[in-house]
Amino acid sequence: MDKALKSKSKFLSLVLRHQPQLINLSLDASGWADMNALLAGAARQGVSISLEDVLEIVATNDKQRFTLSEDKRRIRASQGHSIDVDLQLTPVAPPEVLYHGSATRFADAILATGLQPGQRRHVHLSADVETAHKVGSRHGKPVIFRIDARALSQAGHAFYLSANQVWLTDAVPPQYLSLLNTSQQG
Repeated sequence: MDKALKSKSKFLSLVLRHQPQLINLSLDASGWADMNALLAGAARQGVSISLEDVLEIVATNDKQRFTLSEDKRRIRASQGHSIDVDLQLTPVAPPEVLYHGSATRFADAILATGLQPGQRRHVHLSADVETAHKVGSRHGKPVIFRIDARALSQAGHAFYLSANQVWLTDAVPPQYLSLLNTSQQG
């Protein structure tokens, strides 16, 4: 994705996940925004983004952060919201193990208190070490946590799989996670 589209993608993340009020955008209870209202709001804020730009961002974003309605008249973020939306995800049984990437400077705190969603609605987990490593690398020197997802699920924690294949749960208490051996982290 080129630099201009990347900037527009970050703008979409901001308004669809965190601050729709920035452009006076209304999201419905499930996080959907009217495409015309999104484009008009962006223009009012001086952000030049076209329908074609949005369609290209949705099609080429490597993290598949956004979902379009079938008629392409509405758009929403796939996950990662800090605002209250109901993505209408159905709980599903997770795989035996999931992973979470973070920065080494947070490792001790995570081991002590577990994974919390912070300002987001859910904790984000990955199905593979490589993805977790990429996520952790965005925050500094990466560290990967192994999550005993099956045991956590059996303890009553719900898991959801977002449209872009990110695993979501409310929290991960410390007894369900461990540091992955550095030789396993690639």
